[in-house]
Amino acid sequence: MDLLQKIKNKEAKIGIIGLGYVGLPLGLAFNAKGFEVLGFDLDERKITSIEKKQSYIKHIKTEDIKKAVESGKLKATTDFKHLPEVDAIIICVPTPLNEHREPDMSYVENTARTVGKYLRKGQLVTLESTTYPGTTDELLQPIFENADSAKGNKYVVGKDFYLAFSPEREDPNNPNYTTATIPKVVGGVTEKCLELALALYNQVIVKTVPVSSPRAAEATKLLENIFRSVNIALVNELKMVFDRMGIDVWEVIKAASTKPFGYTPFYPGPGLGGHCIPIDPFYLTWKAREFEINTKFIELAGEINTYQPYYVVEKSIEVLNKHKRAMNGSKVLILGASYKKDIDDMRESPSLKLIEIFRERGAEVEYHDPYVPKLPKTRKYQYDMESIDLTKESISKYDLVVLSTDHNIFDYEMIAKNAKIVVDSRNSFEAREIKGKNIFKA
Repeated sequence: MDLLQKIKNKEAKIGIIGLGYVGLPLGLAFNAKGFEVLGFDLDERKITSIEKKQSYIKHIKTEDIKKAVESGKLKATTDFKHLPEVDAIIICVPTPLNEHREPDMSYVENTARTVGKYLRKGQLVTLESTTYPGTTDELLQPIFENADSAKGNKYVVGKDFYLAFSPEREDPNNPNYTTATIPKVVGGVTEKCLELALALYNQVIVKTVPVSSPRAAEATKLLENIFRSVNIALVNELKMVFDRMGIDVWEVIKAASTKPFGYTPFYPGPGLGGHCIPIDPFYLTWKAREFEINTKFIELAGEINTYQPYYVVEKSIEVLNKHKRAMNGSKVLILGASYKKDIDDMRESPSLKLIEIFRERGAEVEYHDPYVPKLPKTRKYQYDMESIDLTKESISKYDLVVLSTDHNIFDYEMIAKNAKIVVDSRNSFEAREIKGKNIFKA
């Protein structure tokens, strides 16, 4: 039976490489439609959690993993020797930036070389990791074409194996959309590659959107994130301008949002977080240099958004000065450690940068986040910090409380009543109609 028929009959076995915020929900989506799924990850803790039928991501229910594992059609392993057992391989690994703000393709390249080592004829490989245009055909394709070179053979894409790019569109904890209900862009290296990739995703996604090439699909994902980055930078800049003018940017945004056409609201904050918006635009900036093009909008947006944690700290210093307190020696509490409310995802969270800057200014810093009991070590930060308990007594000991992530679980009334000074970077207190002379916006 050929691969297309196996996919249509739901007899194709799906391999997911990378069981994080993209790979795990994708694997569960395939499993829910009756496909057998084998997950691959180097993190043994994730494998163990799946074997124990437990979730390690807050917004993914343990019951869903339990159901999938007990069906006998979801398994996970750290052993990539099992790759030949699957019919479709979907790569969902990180694509971060290095210290020079250039693409770190090591995860993708190392994964591709591992896949190439075990690639067998007839398999479909799709890449979902956000990356620069050209990654699929410039990096992955040559590796896979030489997969059987040790035997003197050369694989032909579209004949011996199939290759496509389909960018992830995950929005963790979004109540309105799931992996299966978000339309999916798909670009294949050849017509046959596209046909198979569309057939695969059509089994689980509400709608697929075919494009002419993997490069077009890669560029589509970058456009989506650059659009958000630039518009967020715009309101962040307007926030600072309007603040000098004595105008509340939140009031202005609310009023502008009443226009029924030609306007989409974006909101300021303490900085950008998550894996996409703070990182992905710079993949295009880097690639554009190859074509001698300067991406001025992207770079300016990045500068403005990167500055926002510093702006929050500057506003905090200003507020402390008004209360005749110095930042040096002050006790500061950061509320919220994840990059987005009501999730446990720490990737690129502005809270991490806030902690660093406040400490550089001489403050003693602690944080509270029920979804992040301990700050994980990251490539850049090696904090040894645990979330403190938040009570009336504990909050009153801090000179300054900074709201960085606006979790709904926070008791905003209690915080407002017991904190000496609150700096709100999300407009969350006013949005809840909680006011006080001790509450300031940043």
